[in-house]
Amino acid sequence: MIPFNVPPFTGKETEYIKQAIDSHKICGDGAFTKKCSAWLGERTGSRVLMTTSCTHALEMSALLCGIKEGDEVILPSFTFASTADAFAIRGATLVFTDIRPDTMNIDEKLIEQAITDRTKVIVPVHYGGVGCEMDEINALAEHYGISVVEDAAQCSQSFYKGKPLGTLSRFGCISFHETKNFSMGEGGALFVNCESDIETAEVIREKGTDRSRFFRGQVDKYTWQDAGSSYLPSELCCAYLWAQLELADEITAARVKCAQTYRSELADLAERGLVEFQHIPDHCTCNGHLFYIKAKDLGERTALIAFLKEKGVLAVFHYVPLHSAPAGKKYGRFSGRDIYTTKESDRLVRLPMYYGLSESDQAYVIECVREFYRNR
Repeated sequence: MIPFNVPPFTGKETEYIKQAIDSHKICGDGAFTKKCSAWLGERTGSRVLMTTSCTHALEMSALLCGIKEGDEVILPSFTFASTADAFAIRGATLVFTDIRPDTMNIDEKLIEQAITDRTKVIVPVHYGGVGCEMDEINALAEHYGISVVEDAAQCSQSFYKGKPLGTLSRFGCISFHETKNFSMGEGGALFVNCESDIETAEVIREKGTDRSRFFRGQVDKYTWQDAGSSYLPSELCCAYLWAQLELADEITAARVKCAQTYRSELADLAERGLVEFQHIPDHCTCNGHLFYIKAKDLGERTALIAFLKEKGVLAVFHYVPLHSAPAGKKYGRFSGRDIYTTKESDRLVRLPMYYGLSESDQAYVIECVREFYRNR
């Protein structure tokens, strides 16, 4: 079976984990954690706080935005539950909007009609490392005095008009889950893009204390300052991640090449109208996080996934729209009409994509897809 995903591994991970163990510093904010946050900060220009997950980075954003019961948060329904959870647990009402069928991102033209006097945050989700239309979203947010939190979980090394995704709004949240381009098993990071938020973010991350200021010598002792939690990842996790950040450009290039190969080798199917690809706008640079094709409808997608499995290829669909889920109905509502969210998500098939996918295995996947459509 050709798997859908294999977590990235460069060969240095075990060596670095042993170094962390030997240093007798395996809790948060050790040498490897600092290396990872410094590397990300240099690449993005943001103040970077490593977290235990992208979910926790989103939760920190909700706290920093002051989300409370009765507030409203606008987000796409086509996303993972974490995007919604971070705000639902603070008591917010989730206002789901429809997506653009070409990128699977939130339709920026539908956001304004979802805004009420209770709207506190807009959460654009950059699906597959392709940026949402952030200029329009940010202009709208500024006009109404609303914060923007980018769910950039899939976006390491992706750009919008030359700027890293996750750096274009008040907060950006990225993931280092095992399915992402760079992984620490479970983990993430919060990009803090406004100077005025940095100190509060550090306090929330450090269980509500000013411990970070203490270690910088800014106070002679640290104390409990505000409500917070423990969002620091283990040093062992960051040691694993550091091995991949050292080869970040190589890993990204390999994934981009893989995506380009899928696109070029299946292009004739798209030209004949049998499948569709994700549109990547000219002003967006994508990191090759995933590659999908869209089948004609749910029935064809189901048949394609089953056919590939019979051939030894594991392909998968993606999100079940949140507004159709029990929790989505409990915590939110859909703004306007669901024209594309359900229809397009029902068609989507993700093909195997990971660092180390061999050319021969990828060629086999491509041939299997082509065989399915020949038979139809």
